[in-house]
Amino acid sequence: MPITRPPYSPEFRRQIVDLVRAGRPPKALTQEFEPSAESIRKWVARADKEEGRREENVSPASAGSALTTTERDELARLRRENKQLRVERDILSRAVAWFARETGAVPSGSSGS
Repeated sequence: MPITRPPYSPEFRRQIVDLVRAGRPPKALTQEFEPSAESIRKWVARADKEEGRREENVSPASAGSALTTTERDELARLRRENKQLRVERDILSRAVAWFARETGAVPSGSSGS
């Protein structure tokens, strides 16, 4: 079983991104620090995207990974809100149907003939 390590802290990632932006190549940072050059490139790309430095052409297949953290948080909040509104709408439609039957405005399901 491969040995895994805990994720790098956000502060560490920020420092590595700052070093890359200062001109140090990811390959050199890989030799000095532990993360791979590919990981460092991904951290820089994500930081650029979150800070609005770079816009990426997003295919539908990779749309989930192209969202910033704030966009992901907002999407999750909107999905929860949407679910709650659907539940409330269903409750209200059942209540309207019940009240309509109780007041006689709508005939019940059985036919009188």
